[in-house]
Amino acid sequence: MRNLIFIFALIASPLTAQDFSEGSEAKTWNLYAEVPARFEAKVVDVLCELTGDCADDCGAGARQLGLVRSVDNVMVLPMKNSQPAFTGAAEELAPFCNQVIEVDGLMIEDEDLGASNIYLVQRIKAGDADWIKANTWTKKWAQKYPEAKGKGPWFRRDPRVKDVIASEGYLGLGLEADETYAEENF
Repeated sequence: MRNLIFIFALIASPLTAQDFSEGSEAKTWNLYAEVPARFEAKVVDVLCELTGDCADDCGAGARQLGLVRSVDNVMVLPMKNSQPAFTGAAEELAPFCNQVIEVDGLMIEDEDLGASNIYLVQRIKAGDADWIKANTWTKKWAQKYPEAKGKGPWFRRDPRVKDVIASEGYLGLGLEADETYAEENF
């Protein structure tokens, strides 16, 4: 039995160590364990893939999206687009729900960190179309929340963030905890 497990481990190890950097034009973010990665994948609703609880249009922007790589059927989790904040991946991929596309970005894979198949998508290509930059999140956010127009970072103006702060406080421990903290520290 041990020999059989060892043989399967040897066969599987090249799949886990695949190099997807060929042809990648991904720009570095100087993050620990980042590696350029370009591959073909199907855009999927993660909850649907894992549990069978499927929604129309991959949840219409209300669910986390994933990429199932064509070459090895491994699910990759896109966590951000090419903008500075760790946002936007689902928004960028939503128009491609259940389609096979090509993506280019950075993969973070590190056993010590516990990171596996974490992806930062920078470019998307569907079929014969040209590459598009995955950088539209803030524009789409501004269209969705025109009342949040103004200076400063988007998250300081986002009505959803403001609602959470109003009910839970800045520390997320309730308004009373915020008051106590302010009294003790300022």
